[in-house]
Amino acid sequence: MKILALAEQRNGQLRGVAREVVSAAAGVAAEIGGEVDALLVGGEGIGEVGGELGGFGAARVRVVAHEALADYHPDGYVGVLHAVAQEGYDAVFLPATSQGKDLAPRLAALLDVPLAQDITDVQVVDGALELIRPVYAGKAFTRLSVDASPVLATLRPNVFQPESREAAGEVEAVDVPVDPESWPTRLVSFEGTAADIPDVAEASVVVSGGRGLKDPENWNLLEELREALGDSAGLGASRAVVDAGWRPHGEQVGQTGKTVAPKLYFAIGISGAIQHLAGMRTAGTIVAVNRDADAPIFKVADYGIVGDLFDVVPRLTEEVRTLKSQG
Repeated sequence: MKILALAEQRNGQLRGVAREVVSAAAGVAAEIGGEVDALLVGGEGIGEVGGELGGFGAARVRVVAHEALADYHPDGYVGVLHAVAQEGYDAVFLPATSQGKDLAPRLAALLDVPLAQDITDVQVVDGALELIRPVYAGKAFTRLSVDASPVLATLRPNVFQPESREAAGEVEAVDVPVDPESWPTRLVSFEGTAADIPDVAEASVVVSGGRGLKDPENWNLLEELREALGDSAGLGASRAVVDAGWRPHGEQVGQTGKTVAPKLYFAIGISGAIQHLAGMRTAGTIVAVNRDADAPIFKVADYGIVGDLFDVVPRLTEEVRTLKSQG
């Protein structure tokens, strides 16, 4: 079996999910017999960051570099992926990130194959792939078999932990025509989060807030706690907060937002609806602050503080600063 794994990059650097997808594909290839090629698409010189993917099981790192592909563009990226995917691959894996969720359906339409979205496990049964995905906000799981070639699937981030799997990792340029003038859409601008704050899906510590903060102006309480925790901490938000326009969608944690698996997760003023729990229950340690002792979030929390967050969070921030100052 030949598997193609899309290695997502941002600003010329591999994202953590790139290693996850390549490693997951390599695990399947090792079990079923075969090899994995990683596909890296980006601006000029992007191939320089691809060599490390050999350490996660990529036999080849196939690179398509063009200045028009430095930032994600749906028309440009799907054209490249479509051309490469037709080169005899039995399966194509993409990350279920915002980019992957936008790209995968376009690719499925061009290849005329079904798409399995948000997969959390891939198993080999009788020599064929069986894909597993959660349904009903993680209360049940569906097992899928795909009667098509290639098998096309997106893998949920922060579920497949990258493993060291030494392979050749030979970096090679792929000659795929890239004609920006033929694309029906144009990238006008790109607005990212603050450069000094890690993406919530990749942060090792996440501070999330919900409606318990009462007003968007009170978000400074979480920002101060995040700053006290250090550069590895990111900000998250519940769906209710995002829907109210308090925070950008890129910070939303949950079933319709991002799945996170940090070492430490703070749920501040979040009741713990099942949709939110679906996106953060795999965190290493969960700390919850809520004035309602019966809030569902306490059922999954490792540490729970029942109290007024406007009293608790400033004191918590001060204690973190004190501990940091003591080294």
